[in-house]
Amino acid sequence: MLRLAVPVVTAELGWMAMGLVDTIMVGPLGPAAIGAAGVGTAMHMGFAIFGMGVLLGLDTLVSQAYGARDIRECHRWLFDGIALAMLLTVPVMALCLLLLRALPSIGFHPQMLPLLRSYFSVVLWSTPFLLAYAALRRYLQGMHIVTPVMFALVSANLINAGANWVLIHGHYGVPPLGVAGAAWATLISRVYMLCVLIAAVWLSDKRRQLGLPAEALAKAGLWHVPRLIDRARIAILVRLGFPAASQVTAEVGVFALATMMAGMLDPISSASHQIALNLAGVAFMVPLGLGSAGAVKVGHAVGAGDPARASAAGWTAIALGTGFMFASGLLFFAIPHVLIGLFTKDPAVLSVGTSLLRLAAVFQLFDGIQGVITGTLRGLGDTRTPMIVNLAAHWLLGLPVSYTLCFVLGWGVWGLWIGLSLGLIVTGLILLYVWTVKIRHYLSVHSVPVPLAPPARPAPSAP
Repeated sequence: MLRLAVPVVTAELGWMAMGLVDTIMVGPLGPAAIGAAGVGTAMHMGFAIFGMGVLLGLDTLVSQAYGARDIRECHRWLFDGIALAMLLTVPVMALCLLLLRALPSIGFHPQMLPLLRSYFSVVLWSTPFLLAYAALRRYLQGMHIVTPVMFALVSANLINAGANWVLIHGHYGVPPLGVAGAAWATLISRVYMLCVLIAAVWLSDKRRQLGLPAEALAKAGLWHVPRLIDRARIAILVRLGFPAASQVTAEVGVFALATMMAGMLDPISSASHQIALNLAGVAFMVPLGLGSAGAVKVGHAVGAGDPARASAAGWTAIALGTGFMFASGLLFFAIPHVLIGLFTKDPAVLSVGTSLLRLAAVFQLFDGIQGVITGTLRGLGDTRTPMIVNLAAHWLLGLPVSYTLCFVLGWGVWGLWIGLSLGLIVTGLILLYVWTVKIRHYLSVHSVPVPLAPPARPAPSAP
């Protein structure tokens, strides 16, 4: 599990680190700039994450085909995934452009609105590169090729940091672009990540072809499979990916909406919310990566017809994820002031952010449980249950509580976080119960009982 999970977790941490670097590097521009970069990223991901979520169906389809040793089918799902990514780009981009036009009427703080508009108007153009990258990543992970994914994100952070330094503050003759410079740096790094994974897919195919005879190459070569859009296969991918996309969007969307609501408060609250959410997000990347690894390992075992290995893989991922999140919760509770101080020295932001990070410590364990189990259930082919649980817990319970406490009762940003915490706790507890029931049922249906003792030998016949 760790051999597969460590590169995936590193990749997820690299993904989150890009947002952290943006937040740190716009920090000297003030709380309004921190809030604008955070809200802009949250709004874009709130839409883009749905397209990326639909492509999560590739986790199940590619890993099960790989477990059945059907490389040709893995290749076919790759091209289906790329086609679907391009189709999804159109509605996602359209929604982002509509939101850009509606920004003045939403009610953002006057200090933040122009900065937010300049950031969002640039970062939305990274959508097609982001969705294509997601398709290639799921294909590679499904075939246990995870090192290129890790390399792409780690190296992209270096490119993002360098571009931020040049574009935000103005160096090498480039005029300082401020918050918009951070958006351009994000766009450049996402184009780079896609190029790295294209190269990784091509190289892995070339390596697989070495020494193969012509008849085997016709079955295993990447370019020897049909590449035309197959509506029936796209429909299968959508049917499997749509619940996963709805689940991811439900969870990410509620945090994106909470970030937008924080943007309607004062800049101090918005900046504190963004910093604390970034730190909680960094911790969550570990169970998220373990969930992706668990999905692949469980799906591989299901494809190979090995239910005992599927169960062991799932429980291993859950144990690792919850153990890490318990430790991170202790860290958030013990030294919140030090962690918030990595981003800003503003005393007001330090005070509010510290209290929010202690709230985050409460839900860490449950966030880890739901993050990993969503992946292990995906390996079993169940993407519908996490969708229903997330929609109910976050949108019917957590978000209404957040809004009521924040705006009706006047608790401000603390009210937002209490509601978010409640939604995560309920989601984690329900999904743990669901996984326990489903894996027991899967074992009972597919396992062959092993006799407790070998059968007695028949008595030797008389001569």
